[in-house]
Amino acid sequence: MRPFYMDDAEISNAEYRQFLNWVRDSIAHTILGNTVEDEEGNEYINWKARINWNDQAVVEELEDLFLPENQRVFGRKEWNTQRFVYNYKTYDYSAAAASQSNRNRNEFVSNKSINIYPDTLVWTKDMAYSYNEPQTQLYFSHPAYYEYPVVGVTWDQANAFCDWRTRLLRSFRQSRRLELQFPFRLPTEVEWEYAARGGRMGSPYPWGGPSLRNSRGCLLANFKPGRGNYIDDGVTYTAKTYSFNPNDFGLYNMSGNVAEWTASTFHESAC
Repeated sequence: MRPFYMDDAEISNAEYRQFLNWVRDSIAHTILGNTVEDEEGNEYINWKARINWNDQAVVEELEDLFLPENQRVFGRKEWNTQRFVYNYKTYDYSAAAASQSNRNRNEFVSNKSINIYPDTLVWTKDMAYSYNEPQTQLYFSHPAYYEYPVVGVTWDQANAFCDWRTRLLRSFRQSRRLELQFPFRLPTEVEWEYAARGGRMGSPYPWGGPSLRNSRGCLLANFKPGRGNYIDDGVTYTAKTYSFNPNDFGLYNMSGNVAEWTASTFHESAC
């Protein structure tokens, strides 16, 4: 297996909201005409421009970013999250390599348009018999949950997030005339399992041993224990991204807490 890097914790609500706000602001800048052209005629967003969200004239010009009045719950002015679409391109290297003809390289480029707003209704859809309305309303948006892992993100949204991080890093490194690095991506299933084990190849859990508890009876990760005593592990729902002890690779919550996406599907033969 070749070397690879991995984040030391799950992506938090705060980190994903940076992505969401970037997409929202890029759309707003485009509508407001806050763009500049380079010498070759390419148009870019002028990020030095400020958006005054308190200016009524600006808000009226950005009306499409908000829900129409007939769709507002209790009359609250809310974002039209269907407009939060991230556009990017991918290149199919496998198809290009398999091609036997001298085809135009642009034929292997695909355009992606992904709505990036997470599904906040998963709290009530997946656990319909539990009172999770407060989580539905506040988990992704309230500052109290900023350090908690983002949930309700699709595989396509996770890949879009990786592309956005790559775009920002490349822009920064190019501005400093630094060498470019490999792009951010989801780990393969094999890479994720290797990282989750933390070097303990013969152990079922990152901390080693067959037990979920330490010698004092405390749970070592955020699990649903026994018949459903959810608070037995110290948290009711999700735990903060840097909760519990990391594994020997310094990675947090590689067991329990929330499900995580990989680039490839799971198959027993890959273990």
